[in-house]
Amino acid sequence: MSTETHGDQNDVHDDISFEDIDWEAYEGSPELTRTRIAAVLTMGGIVVGWILDYLYGDHRQPLVDYQFGPIEFAPNPGNVEWLFMLTIAVLVLYGIVPLYQNPRRTKHYWKEFKKNKAAVASLIFLVFIFLVALFGPFVVGRPELDVTNAYQPPVFYSYLPGLEGGTWEHPLGTMQSGEDILQVAVIGARVSMMVGLIGCLMIVVLASIVGTTAAYFGGLVDEVLMRFVDIMLTFPTFFLILFVVYLYGGDLFTIIIILGLTTWTATSRLVRSEALQRTEEQYIDAAKNVGASERWIITRHLIPNVSNTIITAATLAIPSLILYEAVLAFLGFGDPNVWSWGRVISEGRGDLQNAWWVATFPGVVLFLTVLAFNFLGDALRDALDPRHG
Repeated sequence: MSTETHGDQNDVHDDISFEDIDWEAYEGSPELTRTRIAAVLTMGGIVVGWILDYLYGDHRQPLVDYQFGPIEFAPNPGNVEWLFMLTIAVLVLYGIVPLYQNPRRTKHYWKEFKKNKAAVASLIFLVFIFLVALFGPFVVGRPELDVTNAYQPPVFYSYLPGLEGGTWEHPLGTMQSGEDILQVAVIGARVSMMVGLIGCLMIVVLASIVGTTAAYFGGLVDEVLMRFVDIMLTFPTFFLILFVVYLYGGDLFTIIIILGLTTWTATSRLVRSEALQRTEEQYIDAAKNVGASERWIITRHLIPNVSNTIITAATLAIPSLILYEAVLAFLGFGDPNVWSWGRVISEGRGDLQNAWWVATFPGVVLFLTVLAFNFLGDALRDALDPRHG
């Protein structure tokens, strides 16, 4: 009895052809996988927390305040921190989780990636910087004004032989106004990671939408979108950013949004070029012929098949975003309430002869971070795109 029933079910499934699929019903009811449920709950929780904190939170007081020995956990997130949490959630759910779920492909990518020894070292360094940015402020504390500790040298340095040098209380020395360089550098790492990763996510979203839409629809849609991109590319990017920051203010949240909205155009052209090749593939024609919607084809066929181009281009854009923010802070257009690496370098440029450590340590870390992201982007391009192998 059960065998006959099972056979009848197989006969029913065999009678259903590709053309008989009800695309409206299929597209309207997405499968509730564990990943999708986790994504909705995680990102929904962050958004709800952000809204509640914005409406009812007292931004002068931390959400909680716990002391674990020398570590003080007292988060007081603003708009940038909430957006950073949302960005990390997206990167984990749509970047790390798919790699974990597909170990065979992950092993292939890692095999190609580790051929570049400089990229492996860069990855280790960037993971360290990311962890410092995420947890460092709770461990080393936040910089405070203390003019009595002005220009304290690093622990390994003394002004003259025989004189007492720096102390372990301020291992990297202090600034003119007494702020600890180590604490300032840690805060600068968080600022750079927030600028780079949030801006990168904005570039991915905007470039994917514009590039794939222009490639798929073509005609007037392609002309309008690409002419807009051409107009954006006509302006020198940095001067455009500088002008917009001058008009709308220099707080960190505004700077990140401006960077994301003005630096996606070059990536969108790369995505369009790649997507144009994919639109000629037979699986795109097959999906059109059986009635799949434009949204389905773009999100399920075009974007996944150009994702390698998107990832590599966006990764290579991160160092530019970090440098843009650092230069803005160096020129005095950054957020005056945030210790960016660029701001610290600007504060210490006049003291290079007598207090070289003020600008040197943040400058070296900025240089190494930008260099590491460039190595990482090059290695990802070689690993993900066989044409560059």
